[in-house]
Amino acid sequence: MSFEIPDELGYLTTHEWARRENGTVRVGVSDFAQDELGDVVFVEFPETGEELTREAEFGVVESIKAVSDLYTPVSGTVADTNDALLDVPELVNDDPYGEGWMIEVEPADESEFEDLLSAEEYREQIE
Repeated sequence: MSFEIPDELGYLTTHEWARRENGTVRVGVSDFAQDELGDVVFVEFPETGEELTREAEFGVVESIKAVSDLYTPVSGTVADTNDALLDVPELVNDDPYGEGWMIEVEPADESEFEDLLSAEEYREQIE
């Protein structure tokens, strides 16, 4: 099976993606991760203003198969959360790189983005 892995994103080995957007970094889970999870039924993430540390847990995604911790790709302050997921968690399955995003982080250190896996490196990891 072939998974969508956008080239412009950075990835963690734990299957989170990061996209730079106007001074913030938007975070979600990859197409591969949502497929492995199955139908997402619940998402928990931090409050706006919360401080996050790179690769530390920031929340939980629960599916019919499993409960998985979520990890932040960059350190910083939570600038926004996708509250639509509280009512419609299946957006994670339907559109993992679009409407299924989870949080936006105001990064503490821009250079951390460079330490993430490239799309090619992530592809190699999941094959």
